[in-house]
Amino acid sequence: MTDPAPSLAKTIARRDFIRKAASGTVIAAMGGGLYTISDHLTSEAKAQSRADGRARVPPGQRVISALKPMGGQAGDPARSSVKIKVHGEVERPLELDFRELLGMDAIDTRADVHCVTGWTMLDARWKGVRVKDLAEKAGLKDSARHVIFESAHGYTANVRLDEGLADNVMIVWEHDGRPLRRPHGAPVRALVPDLYFWKSSKWLTGIRFTRRDQPGYWETRGYSNHADPWKEERYA
Repeated sequence: MTDPAPSLAKTIARRDFIRKAASGTVIAAMGGGLYTISDHLTSEAKAQSRADGRARVPPGQRVISALKPMGGQAGDPARSSVKIKVHGEVERPLELDFRELLGMDAIDTRADVHCVTGWTMLDARWKGVRVKDLAEKAGLKDSARHVIFESAHGYTANVRLDEGLADNVMIVWEHDGRPLRRPHGAPVRALVPDLYFWKSSKWLTGIRFTRRDQPGYWETRGYSNHADPWKEERYA
C-alpha cells in the first residue's frame, strides 16, 4: 500500500476504470481476475432500506457475492507477529498481541461493505473487537477528534472520531467464519463499513487517536477525506 504516488495519467486511468466499473456488468479486482456482478441481487437490495433510512446499496454500487482482494503491500500474515498499538490521545497506551485480542469480548456480526470501485458485498460476516472497546480500555482523552488506522509499510487511513467509535467499527480477524486470508489483510484488519472500504485498513498495526486530522495514503492522493458512499464521496 506504499507504492509510489501515481502519475497524473495513472490517476486519470484509475478514475476511468471506476466509472466503467460502476456501469458495467463485470469489474476487475486491482489484484487481477474478473468478478461477475449480480444485477438481480443489486435490484433486490436497492429496494431495501437500512435502519437509518438510507438505501441499503449506495448510489453507483452493484452487488457481488464474494469479498474481493483489492491489492496493497501485504504485511506479515502470522498471528504470532501481531502487535496492535493503541496510542495517541489516550491515558494508557496499549500494545496488544493476538492472544490478548482474543481475550477481549469478541463480536461476531454481519456488515455490508462498499468499495470505491463500485462493488458492494452484502451480509459479510466478521469477527473481532470494537474500536470503541479498545478506546475505553486505553482511556481515550476528551482531546481526541480523529482515529488514524495504521498498517504495514506506513499505510494509514483517517476517520472522524464519532465514526471511528461507531458500534459497527471493529478490528477483525475472521471473515465468513474463517481466518482472514492474506489478500484481505491477515492477520488483522480494520472494518469501517459505513465508509468506502479503503478506510478499512488491511494488515493493521495500530490505532492512533489524534487531536487534528491527518489524511492518509489515498486521501493525500486525490481521494475523498471523508468517503461516504451514500454521498458518492470518491474524490477530493
